[in-house]
Amino acid sequence: MPVITIGRQYGAGGEAVGRMVAGRLGAELVDDKFFVEVARRLEMPPDEVERHEEVPGSFLNRVLQAMGTASIEFAAPPEATAWTPPYSDPSFDTRRAVLQITQELIREAARSGNAVIVGRGAAYLLHDHPRALHVFLRGPEPDRVRALRETFGFGEDEARRRIKHKDANRRAYVRQLYNHDWLDPAHYHVVLDTGRLGYDRAAAAIVALASG
Repeated sequence: MPVITIGRQYGAGGEAVGRMVAGRLGAELVDDKFFVEVARRLEMPPDEVERHEEVPGSFLNRVLQAMGTASIEFAAPPEATAWTPPYSDPSFDTRRAVLQITQELIREAARSGNAVIVGRGAAYLLHDHPRALHVFLRGPEPDRVRALRETFGFGEDEARRRIKHKDANRRAYVRQLYNHDWLDPAHYHVVLDTGRLGYDRAAAAIVALASG
């Protein structure tokens, strides 16, 4: 069974489709488990990780300290611009520390040979994996706004704001770390429109491709 990576626009159902695919294939789902696993390795409560996941403060400092102050290598091409260090001392580049953990977990999941990995630029990190299936989920903005309003109860303006913010962050993440355009379909084996297909049919298409 191939390793499946799922990139997604915000509101296109990446997590929901990922759960469906993993369930139907009996595969391990790796999505929010990234930071839960970080918590386990650092012997920290998962809820503390969730509270500080995107905040470059004391939590990220503790991540770096737990890893030690050795130089941190990560899989970005030499010409790519990495995250700007939040401190002048390179040993306190906490964002690189978190990146290293994330990439390590992606590689571990890929080695299992039966995993569905959602987000985190996995398609780029595993671009040369011989049995990987790289999928991207997109959708028209009105469909994604509707999905977010139904799922989270956002107002229309809030849903649009979050789509703009999340998509910009994801695009910048891939551009800065892997020097690629996140929306370029050439980086994926298949691009599916969940606004047209719906989550169930999108999941069915991925399962069919993975099983073929």
